[in-house]
Amino acid sequence: MEGINLGAAKTRSGRSKASLSELASRITIPLLGASAMIALWAAYVWQSEVPPYILPGPDKVVATLISDWPKLGPALGITTRTTLLALLCAVVGGGSIALFLAQARWIEALFYPITVTLQVTPIVAIAPLILIYVPTPETAQLICAFVVAFFPIMLNTLQGLKSAERHHADLLRTYGASRWQTIRYLSAPTALPHFFAGLKVGGGLALVGAIVGEFSVGQAGDNAGLAFRLLEAQSRLNTPRVFAALALLAVLGSVIFAVTSRLSELALRHWHESEVTSKG
Repeated sequence: MEGINLGAAKTRSGRSKASLSELASRITIPLLGASAMIALWAAYVWQSEVPPYILPGPDKVVATLISDWPKLGPALGITTRTTLLALLCAVVGGGSIALFLAQARWIEALFYPITVTLQVTPIVAIAPLILIYVPTPETAQLICAFVVAFFPIMLNTLQGLKSAERHHADLLRTYGASRWQTIRYLSAPTALPHFFAGLKVGGGLALVGAIVGEFSVGQAGDNAGLAFRLLEAQSRLNTPRVFAALALLAVLGSVIFAVTSRLSELALRHWHESEVTSKG
């Protein structure tokens, strides 16, 4: 018995070391790639002696981030809040609408023209109209971000709900399962990988929608987001601040994608091939 326990302990220790090694590699390799790109950027700026108002170096961008943080920091908070709130609304709304449309083919066909029309219409064209019908610019920005993030989540979730094995559904009905039991034990688990795929796409698109909303209906002053600060810096030829705002947007988008990817891994790693095989 002691030998069995010792073997199990060694197995768990080996798995723990492998997990730590994999986590280290997943963090180190992207950091090395990003560091190489920044080094090439700095080398080009130093070698060509290009003026900062055309292409600032990484050191100039970092200095601008520090000096302009009193303006860029609150703007980052406003953009982040809009993005996350829109993504949350898209998750709730997209999942609910997908569940509703999956109940019958005729329901999906009835609402199909509306969903397609809204999906293919550019949000840049819709944003000024939204501002007419909503009371505040903040609400208009939120709606812009919501509309962009909603459809990938809804469509992927709907596809997942429709992908449940038919003979499994027939078996559940044979044993007297209700419609909601079938959804709970079959359709919802089948839709989870599709939902998380839509969530990873929708997270990035929510940020894009928030930026488009700020470009179209953004505000100045204390309620200005990063997009407005970027436009403001561009109009003043303050290129280092433009790069600083872009860097913050890139970091925010990367964090959102990393978090949604981690949520997908935690939910699927013990049973779905898309995450099980990725851990090799």
